[in-house]
Amino acid sequence: MKAEYVPYLKRFMVILVIALAFVLTVNEVFYLLQKDKNDRAPQNMQLVIPDGTAELVEKGQAAPTIPEEMVFVVGDVLEVVNEDSVDHQLGPIWVPPGTTGSLQLEDANKYAYSCSFAPSRYLGIDVREATTIGTRLVALIFATPPMAIFLFIYSLLVFPIKPKEKVVLEEQQA
Repeated sequence: MKAEYVPYLKRFMVILVIALAFVLTVNEVFYLLQKDKNDRAPQNMQLVIPDGTAELVEKGQAAPTIPEEMVFVVGDVLEVVNEDSVDHQLGPIWVPPGTTGSLQLEDANKYAYSCSFAPSRYLGIDVREATTIGTRLVALIFATPPMAIFLFIYSLLVFPIKPKEKVVLEEQQA
């Protein structure tokens, strides 16, 4: 490597470390500000159909414990517990009285399943990718190089690196 490139390489390495620290800080601050309850590991989630739900649905009323929309993370298992006295169905799950059915949520998507225990006859299920340390590291890897290049070019415009000959000549003239 030519000696004339060494100052540029040193400056770029310092700026790369600065850019990494800046991007890491900004990414983590915004992650913590935007983090919600769905940034978690997959788990088993229960949906309980209380006794008397079928009668409420016939009257056009919703059971108070059953939401119209539900949000899950990829890998969650939805367990439907039927405490009602009649059979109920949620999409591909048929749940007789006193039993439990489960649905593995494997793909991120918005689903509208046919549902016998909701007055609208459907239940919206939103399955999202969880924000993991891996996705946060990918953001860091993609954001740091452009930031470092931007800061490096900016630093050259604001604080240009003087060639050694000019520095020596300026010192001799002074």
